[in-house]
Amino acid sequence: MAPHMDKTRPSVEDVDEPRLTVSGAARRLGIAPATLRTWDRRYGIGPTGHAHGRHRRYSSDDMARLELMQRALMQGAAPAEAARYARSAGRPSAAPAVVAEDTPLVAEEAVPPSEASVAVGSASPPVPRSRGGGGATLRMPGAGPRARGLGRAALAMDAVAMHTLVEESIAADGVAATWDDVARPVLVAVGERWATTGRGVEIEHLLSQCLIAVFASRASATAAQPARPVLLAAMPSDLHVVPLAVLGALLADRGIGCRSLGAALPADALAAAVRRTAPAAVVLWSQISSTADVSVVAGLPVTRPRYRAFVAGPGWNGATLPPGVEALGSLVEAGERIAAVVLR
Repeated sequence: MAPHMDKTRPSVEDVDEPRLTVSGAARRLGIAPATLRTWDRRYGIGPTGHAHGRHRRYSSDDMARLELMQRALMQGAAPAEAARYARSAGRPSAAPAVVAEDTPLVAEEAVPPSEASVAVGSASPPVPRSRGGGGATLRMPGAGPRARGLGRAALAMDAVAMHTLVEESIAADGVAATWDDVARPVLVAVGERWATTGRGVEIEHLLSQCLIAVFASRASATAAQPARPVLLAAMPSDLHVVPLAVLGALLADRGIGCRSLGAALPADALAAAVRRTAPAAVVLWSQISSTADVSVVAGLPVTRPRYRAFVAGPGWNGATLPPGVEALGSLVEAGERIAAVVLR
């Protein structure tokens, strides 16, 4: 007679592998629990062995599949494509999914498994490339996969995904390309969506804060503390500081340290900062013509040693500037020009 089996004891699999709740899995991925439930309900990317009426519990293999789906979404794939990709990877190994550092993150076309960009112990299919133009709710004609991924993360208000994607883009392509090809197209599209529909200002604010954090972190981590910094400030009535954060990162890559004084800096505070820091240069940003106050520029204090005064941003287009004040072009051109003056 077979020995009695104790049905109350957990199986070896239950003991060996703790499983995460929906909230625990969501925290690990940096997304909302509702997003996980949607992925399970709509696309079949959920916990294995889940029985109806019981709480969802995610194993390490389940988490690896979720990470694959999340990465595909961040690279611009549509949700259904990302789900097919995650499922087609087969059973992941116990080790978490990693991206090979020397391979592209997004496959242009289907490639043999040996050339796939994501490794999960065994060969996996390439990350799918979205063929849409930015989705139905965020128009970005001609945008690349990274920009589309950032757009989807912005619409989902997924701050973790936005941070990760922008940081990965900077590491792969540099600050200038990330701004021109990834960040700026999404900012423009979100702004146009807000102007057209009157909705989405919260998306623009969160995206702006994420971009400021990433580019400002790049600037502070790259540049040494200078004896004479470059002062960056928005005009007294101007609230747009994302471009200044980008400019700070561009200058930091050239070894030039900056001090960013933020948005809507009063004229008297700007003058005090100039006197106290003896900067090598001052850059004043204006996004719209109504904030481009020439009198503020003309009122900058004279110091010894002298500094170079620049204005930047579309708000200055057509403005008559005081003698000695130079208008800068694009952010990349601005970085090059300031570097030429400061480093000579």
